[in-house]
Amino acid sequence: MEHLQTETFPAIRGLPGFISASILQRSLPEGIEFLIITQWESIEAIQAFAGANVEVAVVPQKVCDMMIEFDQTVRHYEVVS
Repeated sequence: MEHLQTETFPAIRGLPGFISASILQRSLPEGIEFLIITQWESIEAIQAFAGANVEVAVVPQKVCDMMIEFDQTVRHYEVVS
């Protein structure tokens, strides 16, 4: 989580189309699970950050090495209200 707050979030704050980011967590027997939610102005802004395949999670190797497991893909939703 510290990496997100000190490196990832400051880096993406300056990207065009980025709006906000939140970290949610819950305790499990295996450890702590985190859910990262980012909000962007458009799918095009996400593509500029993530690349053409916006379904593939962007996770730096340094972060991969810290985690037991993580989702390889992401889901996108539209804010409706």
